Amino acid sequence: MTEVLFYHLRNMSLENVLPPLLEKSVERGWRVVVQSTSPERADALDAHLWTYRDDSFLPHATWRVADAGDQPIILAVEEGNPNRATVRFLVDNAPLPEDSSSYERMVLIFNGEDAEALAAARLAWTDCKSRGFDVTYWQADEQGRWRRRD
Repeated sequence: MTEVLFYHLRNMSLENVLPPLLEKSVERGWRVVVQSTSPERADALDAHLWTYRDDSFLPHATWRVADAGDQPIILAVEEGNPNRATVRFLVDNAPLPEDSSSYERMVLIFNGEDAEALAAARLAWTDCKSRGFDVTYWQADEQGRWRRRD
């Protein structure tokens, strides 16, 4: 069964939250697709992941590279699974892919301070529940640690 984690950003940016989550995914040996909604946004995330911390290396590429199938993390803007990922991150209100049930885990990160993003996340939550996915909701505490909320 697909597990879907909803990460509610409040007073946090995607640029601060995404790299540590991707680092944990790579440490666990997971292959990941990160889907945003525009080539420009994917390019900005690509540049950020190379430079977000001096002492870190996060192997990744965009969907445009010839060896996408060999990459542990692919940044994409459309459906598809070029690197045979088992985990898919959805950012910037990217929609649930049609093949959602083929992933072990999906992580939907949304900006809780944006009414459109909040509405999209609520629709995705309802959709995931109706498909029988195991859904959980996460919010950061005052120290920035993610806590499951019921």
